[in-house]
Amino acid sequence: MLRVSEIFASIQGETSYVGLPFAFVRLTGCNLRCRYCDTTYAYDGGEEIPLEEVVTRVTLFGIPRVMVTGGEPLLQEETPVLVTALLDLDHTVLVETNGTVPLSRLDPRAVRIMDVKCPGSGEAGKTAWENFGHLGARDEVKFVLSSREDYRFARTVIETYGKKHPFQVLLSPAFGLLSPEELAGWMVGDAIDARFQLQIHKLVWGPDRRGV
Repeated sequence: MLRVSEIFASIQGETSYVGLPFAFVRLTGCNLRCRYCDTTYAYDGGEEIPLEEVVTRVTLFGIPRVMVTGGEPLLQEETPVLVTALLDLDHTVLVETNGTVPLSRLDPRAVRIMDVKCPGSGEAGKTAWENFGHLGARDEVKFVLSSREDYRFARTVIETYGKKHPFQVLLSPAFGLLSPEELAGWMVGDAIDARFQLQIHKLVWGPDRRGV
């Protein structure tokens, strides 16, 4: 069984897959309380659903790409089993994690999206840094930034771990806290090897809409 907050289909709003149709499985539960969290409704509640039913619901969308997210999806023991089941059906599967839970149990065919928490989140320092050892060239490390301090923190992490492990870098301004223009200026000025991203689902449907 999995405790599920919501299952829906939408356009991918983040990552290098932005703009593509995706099926989303949002699992309930999170071990962090970030200041800017936009999915606080996934902290608790949800519905207990058999793994096989989750797979069936996803398959009915007819979309070959799936994002497994939360909350923190890897807190649930059956999440790696769900990911493998979806991969075995030839889905492209992305798993969005806050990086505090070991990635070693995940099927290597999955794409890991690791959200490293910056000081502005209020949860910095809880990252399991050994998770960088499980990242490959297809995996992505995301930083949500709310200040110049967060940007400097992200640069230090990139410089420290990027030399040892291949991964793509995503830098995103925290919605309503950091100007996108300001972040873009820092990135261009530093010629940083990272991708600027906005949460386009919030631009399309608004910041408070669920199921998109």
